[in-house]
Amino acid sequence: MSIQFSEQKLAKVGEIIARYPEGKQKSALLPVLHLAQEEFGGWLSADTMDYVAELLCITPIEVYEVATFYSMYNTKPVGKFMFEVCQTGPCMVNGCDDIIAYIGEKLSIKPGETTTDGLFTLKTVECLGACGYAPMMQLGKFYREHLTKEKVDEIIAECRNKAALNN
Repeated sequence: MSIQFSEQKLAKVGEIIARYPEGKQKSALLPVLHLAQEEFGGWLSADTMDYVAELLCITPIEVYEVATFYSMYNTKPVGKFMFEVCQTGPCMVNGCDDIIAYIGEKLSIKPGETTTDGLFTLKTVECLGACGYAPMMQLGKFYREHLTKEKVDEIIAECRNKAALNN
């Protein structure tokens, strides 16, 4: 199999599995999937999910079911910057549909798509637990709140600047 964790990540996988009783290594699935997504380009290919199943001594379908259920896992390649816009009740009442449409218009993509330059992915997600800050989105590990078209423009510019600095 061509997919393999680095020695450092493999040691971390061992630490995670050791948290759980013997025979209950499936309990390590969520954190191991996070490590795999981080290690293998921000998404989980079928080969990656098969590798995780092998490490945890579970069947591949058990991994696929989890990876496709939770929005925090990506089962196809994503952009360097992923705009995960909340689309549940409070965000909807406060205009998330307009924000999603505006991001799509600015980047020429629809939810679930990535820009041709590979920089941005637009994703709609269920509640991110920040209802008082609606409309909002998650960008990496950070929340961007009280979104307006102007704030979206600033965020896109900030991301483009970061990308330019890293090239």
